[in-house]
Amino acid sequence: MADWPRPFAHLAARHAPCHPVLMNILIVGSGGREHAIAAKLRRDDPGATIYVAPGNPGTEGPGQNVPLAASDLAGLADFAAEKSVDVTVVGPEQPLADGIAEAFGARGLPLFGPSRDAARLESSKVFSKRMMRDCGVPTAGFEVFTDFDRAADFVSGIEPPIVVKASGLAAGKGAIVAESVDEAHDALRAMLVEERFGDAGREVVVEEFMPGEELSVFFLCDGENAVPLVPSRDHKRRFEGDRGPNTGGMGAYAPVADGTADLVERARLEVADPILQGMAERGFPYRGFLYAGLMLTPEGPKVVEFNVRLGDPEAQVVLPLMGASLAEPLAAVARGESLAGWEAEPLAGSALVTVVVSGSYPGSYPKGLPMEVPSDLHGEHVHVYHAGTARKDGQLVTAGGRVLGVTGLGDDLEGAARRSREVAARIRFEGAAWRSDIGHSEIGASSD
Repeated sequence: MADWPRPFAHLAARHAPCHPVLMNILIVGSGGREHAIAAKLRRDDPGATIYVAPGNPGTEGPGQNVPLAASDLAGLADFAAEKSVDVTVVGPEQPLADGIAEAFGARGLPLFGPSRDAARLESSKVFSKRMMRDCGVPTAGFEVFTDFDRAADFVSGIEPPIVVKASGLAAGKGAIVAESVDEAHDALRAMLVEERFGDAGREVVVEEFMPGEELSVFFLCDGENAVPLVPSRDHKRRFEGDRGPNTGGMGAYAPVADGTADLVERARLEVADPILQGMAERGFPYRGFLYAGLMLTPEGPKVVEFNVRLGDPEAQVVLPLMGASLAEPLAAVARGESLAGWEAEPLAGSALVTVVVSGSYPGSYPKGLPMEVPSDLHGEHVHVYHAGTARKDGQLVTAGGRVLGVTGLGDDLEGAARRSREVAARIRFEGAAWRSDIGHSEIGASSD
């Protein structure tokens, strides 16, 4: 594994599990990412009280589910006040874009997550690209359009592939890599004329295509400091060999061979730090998780996009490899304190998550299918995270396209992959499917 820096001695002592913090924690969200956050926080602080709103059947283990929607900002704030919650952690992007930080801040309630203005790094690709340009962050060249004819004329003069992105939040499906000008025209028409993406597609970004491998780097940010977590790589395509339509993610693994400590430090200096400085100068300091999706181009790392939260399924491999306590830095940032001197202390070994999906996902799929998940699947080296599940009359059933994430841990990536796939094969429901080649390029390279 890369030679990562260790935390300062006095901070390392604070991370020891024999000194529980006994916090009251509220996690907002209902997916695999939120299950992974709850499980990590439970490992950090066995005595903590952890609430998850609304949660899922998996989060009932490490936490207590609360019947409040992630969109119910007032109800969530009332609950946090009633339960004297020490820190609220926001999983998905929509509540952040809707202003949950402002709703909590107005009542003096500590929350880990960026403000509505800062969350525009994800909720508006136009804002994000302009911030990168103004802050000198390396990224693809781009133009912005609201008129179909002007956009169509522009892409007609570009050599494919051409990247077309809806500016707003589009559930991870608003970025299209067009292999021809005609495909680019179709994407633009879908967004600007047919309004298939709703408000998210009223403004469109057209980018130059960047060749290279993608790398996911997550930072914990306090408005001034950005502390990296172990880098990861996810597989978006539905079918093996990275073919087929894009999805929310079919699997991920960490660490990544080309995600060296030097490269991550370069990303901090050239990407995270300039963005944090630029946001602070504009009056909305960035506090929360910051995802930098990097393309490792021949010219160096360039930003594909920012997200303002942990990724899903990347969280399911990044958090199990985090040795330091997560609860304390989240609470510190929520209180307005500094992360200076803190390190994430990555653990040795590898993690790989295989996502079990339903039916013809990402197309239409049924819900409410009975599931068989053997009770002995979860163990020291395997974690099963619920993403799209529910309970109906006491029976576990499917409730989404991405149903479960099976994370295997091992001394190396091959061992982690073997454990993940063996357990994924034991999960049963009608139409269950998963990719058996997550991490294929790296596993193949390491075995040559």
